[in-house]
Amino acid sequence: MALRAPQMAPRRRNPNRTLPRRLHAITGVVPLGAFLAFHLYANASAAGGAEAYDATARRLQQAPFAVALEIVLIALPLMFHGVYGLFLLSAEPSGEAHAGPGRRGLAVFQRATGVLLFAFILFHLWTTRLVQVRDHESLDLFHLMQALYASPWIRAFYVAGLLAATSHLSAGLWSLADDRGFARTRPARVAVGILAVGVCAVLSAVGLRSLAAFRL
Repeated sequence: MALRAPQMAPRRRNPNRTLPRRLHAITGVVPLGAFLAFHLYANASAAGGAEAYDATARRLQQAPFAVALEIVLIALPLMFHGVYGLFLLSAEPSGEAHAGPGRRGLAVFQRATGVLLFAFILFHLWTTRLVQVRDHESLDLFHLMQALYASPWIRAFYVAGLLAATSHLSAGLWSLADDRGFARTRPARVAVGILAVGVCAVLSAVGLRSLAAFRL
């Protein structure tokens, strides 16, 4: 009588390994994370006053291929990441069903900050980037921001949006490292956690200092 070879249990597919999930994670960390860091770095010039801030904004707007770079490196990744993130929110409102409590809590946190950040980005674009579109380079952005920031409600919304952006990126760094297998051991997980918290703290400090410069 022939012996049958033992059958191996089918390997469960990790939903985070699908191509859309990978693209969603990568776009959030690589182009958008890099843009957030650069954007906050450029905004730090507000500490030098209106002339320094407006000069920095004009240099960026007059850079070669500025519009094309904005579309390819910022607008398209942002659109995909935001829209697909809302789709994931509707499909898995409480986080990933296969994950443990810690990962599920992180997923819920990412979704909450993502929704707030999505609303903030739309507001930020409407009130700053889409103003005086045909002659945006001549716009006095510093005093425009100063006028917006005079409202306590808008000021609170900007602070909340900034912290949502930095913490969302921090959580995304951790999730990407975990999904790609970079945080399998305890020392690696601690190192990734310290890195993610450090990125959040540094970017938040830079952003809050820039926002403070717009106070009347």
